[in-house]
Amino acid sequence: MKNFDAVTLSARFEISIPKAVCEAHKWQPGQEFAFIPKGSGVLLVPVPERDQLAEIAKGAKAENYRDRKDRF
Repeated sequence: MKNFDAVTLSARFEISIPKAVCEAHKWQPGQEFAFIPKGSGVLLVPVPERDQLAEIAKGAKAENYRDRKDRF
């Protein structure tokens, strides 16, 4: 994969992700992505599946965790 792959925004506001990028990141057709505004651009991040989040906080300590009592 090159450091820079340019693509063109279509008239329907669609962008095709280069095959080399998809293969390098193991992205699959139908996978969901989030567009996060970042300065003058956007960050493209795959949305994880629910099973990928299992045990993500394993070992986290609950003490001194901020509660929601300060919210209205």
